[in-house]
Parts: sequence; structure tokens; C-alpha cells
Amino acid sequence: MGLRTTVNAGVPPAAPDEFTAPRIGPLEVWPPVVLAPMAGVTNAPFRTLCREHGAGLYVSEMITARGLVEGHLKTNRLSHFAPDESPRSIQLYGTEPDSVGRAVRLLVGEDRVDHVDLNFGCPMPKVTRRGGGAAIPLRPRLFAAIVGAAVGAAGDVPVTVKFRLGTDADHLTFLDAGRIAEDLGAASVALHARTAEQLYSGEADWSAVADLKAVVTTVPVFGNGDVWEPWDALRLMRSTGCDGVVVGRGCLGRPWLFGDLAAVFGPTPASGGAEPGDPPRLAEVAATMCRHAALLVDWAGPHGIRDFRKHTSWYLKGYATGPAARRDLQAIGSLDDLDRCVDGLDGALELDVDSLRIPRSHRAGPKRVVLPEGWLDDPDDATPPPAEADALVSGG
Repeated sequence: MGLRTTVNAGVPPAAPDEFTAPRIGPLEVWPPVVLAPMAGVTNAPFRTLCREHGAGLYVSEMITARGLVEGHLKTNRLSHFAPDESPRSIQLYGTEPDSVGRAVRLLVGEDRVDHVDLNFGCPMPKVTRRGGGAAIPLRPRLFAAIVGAAVGAAGDVPVTVKFRLGTDADHLTFLDAGRIAEDLGAASVALHARTAEQLYSGEADWSAVADLKAVVTTVPVFGNGDVWEPWDALRLMRSTGCDGVVVGRGCLGRPWLFGDLAAVFGPTPASGGAEPGDPPRLAEVAATMCRHAALLVDWAGPHGIRDFRKHTSWYLKGYATGPAARRDLQAIGSLDDLDRCVDGLDGALELDVDSLRIPRSHRAGPKRVVLPEGWLDDPDDATPPPAEADALVSGG
């Protein structure tokens, strides 16, 4: 049965020639799957794990344009890739055209990237209250100026744009954002089919992905939201006609989801897909945990083990380990501590497949979106928000 649940029972793998490989500039993306940038998660070690399970496009954590231009230490570290990482895909955040254009020019001029993604979807209050993230598409001329600056500075490197439905149900901006990005030369667009007000609550509105696909016709459209299992990706593409999917929370503690996605899509569009294998037993999960932690420590130094703690609950979700094991893993201070904890786990435990549809990480919302004072007064105002809007730390 593979990973089928009652929700997705009867969903067949991709048929030969059912889908085509979307092109993002010179990059052909197959399977048509993109790892969503996630703060504190999609760093080089996690991207390494995901790439080992299946091909696709694996995007870095958010990098601030200003931090990159000004040479901030953390930003520079997060903007580097593993030596064998290809394509090198980075997400850039900025609120005004000049710093975004300079950042893209720097990355491209130093041959540091193969793909730049622009973040216009962040719903977090610390971002929107400063006029950043999901607040920017409310001002289409400002949005256009930032996208245009990035595309103009990128040369042959493709620039893509990711956004949400809008800030709330009364301010839906995704169709205009898609048209503007396409007209300015963006290589693809991606829609997280929730509003900023929803944050991560409720269900993604996949019908909006179909609406976007109907108006953005010359570049690929990717759908994002509620892809928990490989079958969700197939349903999203079949029901909306979109060209690919963006996977976020569904892969937390489950980098092998990309292997399952590769299986259902198949090695080539013409080959057709197959059912994925059974979920890993806990012994395999424990081995992946140890490898992930070791990669983090090698990348970030000894404090990488502290960063790994948040991953432990995601890895163990759906395995009946008991609360004591989870508490012990939350307290680890070294790789030796991790080894001792996983040695005490029952490696034969199997996954409760119903847990696959339980959201990992963010569940907050809905929550009213906070915007700068007067932000909605004049949508045609292209004035960037105050400088402090860019004063965010890379990675979130």
C-alpha cells in the first residue's frame, strides 16, 4: 500500500506524459517539486538530506538583501552552498528596489547562484508591520519596482516570485502579483494558497492556484499548501493544472518525502510513476537523525546540536516512542547524547500513517495582519517602507 491513507486512497501515480518538466529559465525541474524556504530549517545540511532522497529545486533560507550587501556575517554564511550543491537556489528578502538589485548583482557577478527566489509571502507580524513580505503586493508599483530590479540585475540567472493570496479575504493580490511578475520577466511564480491573515491555519485554497494558472500563461505556476503526502502533489497538479508544487511543512522530519515524490512522478515525465515504498521504521529514522545532527554540527559548530533539537519532535511524530524519549531528545547537548538517546529507541516501531496529515511546526492563525500606518491609503504609492523594514536577520 505504500503511503496511501484513507484520504488519498485510490490516487494513481503519474501516467507517462501526464506532466511535463517545468523550465525555470535554463533549469529543468523534474520531478516538478520545490523545497519551500523555511527559517532555521532549509540550511545546507537539511538541503543535503533532501537532495539525497530525490531531485528537484531546493531553496535556501531567506537571505536579506541589505544583510548581503552590507556583508553581515550570518547572512554570508547562510548564502553559501555545499560544494556539490546544484542548482544553487537562494531566497532573497527585501523591501526596496536598490538593495534587492545590488544583492542580485552581487550574487550573480560572483557566480554564487543559479536561481534567485523573491519572498513576498512572509505573513509574520514582525515583517508585515514594517511593510515587508505579504504587505508589499498591496502596493503594486512598489512590488513591480522590486521585481524589476531583481530581474534586471540577474542577467541569465532566473528570478522567481513567491507570494500568498493576499493579506486577507478583502485584500486579495495574487492575480495582480502574478501578472506583474510575468510581465517583468520572472521565470516562474509560486502561490501559497492562504492569506497572510490565515498564517498556517485552515486549508489551502487550491482553487486559487487554478485561477492564477488561468492568468499566468507564459511561465510555470507552482502551487503551495497542504502537500503532506506525495499523492497530495498529484491531486494539486491534476485539479489546478499547475506546473509543479512547493513543499514546506510536510517534509519536516521527513526528508524522504522527496524520495516518495520522485517515485510517484517517475524518473522522467515519459516514464510514469510508481507507488512509493513503505514508511521507514524507527531504526531508519534514527539513522537519519544522527546524520542530520552531524551535518549541522559540521556546518554550524558545536551549537548546531541545539539547533537540531527542534527537529527531533518532527522526526518522531507518528512513532509510539513515549514522552520520556522525546523529552530526553529535547535536552541533548552533544552528538554523544543523541547517540545514547537513539540507542534506547525501539527501532522496529512502525509509523502511524495517519500522523502524516498532522501539521508540523507552524499551526498559528488566523490572526489580523498588522500593517504600517497608512499602508492601504494609496496603493499606487511606490515609496519603500522605512529603512528598518529591511533590518531583519537572514533566516527569519
